Parts: sequence; C-alpha cells; structure tokens
Amino acid sequence: MIQLRDKLRPKGKLIPLARELKKVCAEFDVLFIVNDYLDLALASDADGLHIGQEDLPLATAQRLLPGDKIVGCSSATLAEALQAEKEDADYIALGSIYPTPSKPGTRLAGLETLRQLKEKVSVPLVAIGGINEDNVAEVVNAGADAVAVISAILGADDVREASQRLTTIINRCRSKIG
Repeated sequence: MIQLRDKLRPKGKLIPLARELKKVCAEFDVLFIVNDYLDLALASDADGLHIGQEDLPLATAQRLLPGDKIVGCSSATLAEALQAEKEDADYIALGSIYPTPSKPGTRLAGLETLRQLKEKVSVPLVAIGGINEDNVAEVVNAGADAVAVISAILGADDVREASQRLTTIINRCRSKIG
C-alpha cells in the first residue's frame, strides 16, 4: 500500500500527483490511499482514505466514499482503536510505536498497546511511527499485521534496497509466527 501524505502543498497541486500515483499503483496491483483529504481521494479515484483522530469523522468518510473504498483510522490508545473498529474501520493504524522525526510530538502508543490491541480487534493493525530495520521485527512480533514507514525507506540511499530489507525481516518474522 502506498499512502500520499503531503500537508504542505495545496490540494490543487496534489491532484495530478495523486492521479499519477493511482495509475502507477494500479499497474503493480498496489493499493493507493490518500491521507486526510476526502476530496483528493475522490478526485484521484484512490482506493481509500486514511484519517486521524482530528480529521473527518470515520462515519462521514464511509458515507461519502464509494462502497468499494477502504477507510483506515489512526489511533494512539486502546479506546480510540476499539472505537474505530466499532465504527467499521477497515484497518487501524496504531502509533506512534516509537518517537518519529516524521511527526514530532505525536502521542506514543508503544509495543504494549499494540500487544493488547491485537487480542481485542479483528481488523488489520498497521503499526506506525519510528519503525525501521532495527526494530521492525519486535513490532511484527508484538502483533502488527503491517507497518507504515517513511524515513526508513525515503531516508535510505537506495529506496528499493531498503524496502526489500524491511520486507525480508517482516517475512522472516511472519514465518516464525506461523
């Protein structure tokens, strides 16, 4: 899954980028999600929308998006995550697992919250925040179904190689889990 997260550029300038990302993702059978902006998700025919606790309410996003689109919701606490599942989020992004330079000052959820949440929800859990090659194994072992990364890949000299190394670690953990 690729998520377009750009809080700096005006949305009008993001539309061509979003449409191009949607096209490339479709070529490789990869889901394309837009962060925060329902109108941009609709304009680019994204596969879904990711919202945070202070964004458009989950129920509103689900009502306005076509039925075949997915909606994910960020949570930092058990209560927020359980509410998101109750409101039929397609996935829950839990974090920040670790402090992250991509979103300074964000609330920390931590590995223990991830472990507890894994026992309580049935939707996929995406761990976010500060995840990299050094700690991704413990995140997967704590119950993450997927991880979201920014600097672990975009900060690397070779984006493809960094992605492959992370994928290898994740797959190795999954094979041990069963």
